[in-house]
Amino acid sequence: MIKSFKTALGVLFLSALVGCTPNPKSGWGFTLPEGDAERGKATFVALQCNGCHTVDGVELDASVSEDVTTVALGGKKGYVVTYGDLVTSIINPSHRFALGYKSDEIQEGEVSKMRSYNDEMTVTQLADLVTFLQQHYEVEIYVPTPFVPYY
Repeated sequence: MIKSFKTALGVLFLSALVGCTPNPKSGWGFTLPEGDAERGKATFVALQCNGCHTVDGVELDASVSEDVTTVALGGKKGYVVTYGDLVTSIINPSHRFALGYKSDEIQEGEVSKMRSYNDEMTVTQLADLVTFLQQHYEVEIYVPTPFVPYY
């Protein structure tokens, strides 16, 4: 019985080790250089992101045509919008689609209507853009409804 317990414990230990092995495609440990929010705002306008996006609390000249759905960025969210979330959304906009919009407004099939900037944006511009956007997100703390306990 002790031998089978030790074997089971060993299998459990090895399983835990294997489970802790990072996925080769993991973003863990990935960090861009520190960005500059003012340059990020300038990049946002230079790349014409304001043609399809608004940023909570920021006045930007918008050149939105009537047939484009404006996707709001920033504001209060019930979850943390991480630096990694923003980087991924910019360099791979089809990885996840914005909630609260009709599918045909923001995507064509499985692909985002947001065009790719990967061949025209520098790493510095990406870092600046993410720094600019991240400061406009706020986590809205969930406050549960107070109920009188049943006894």
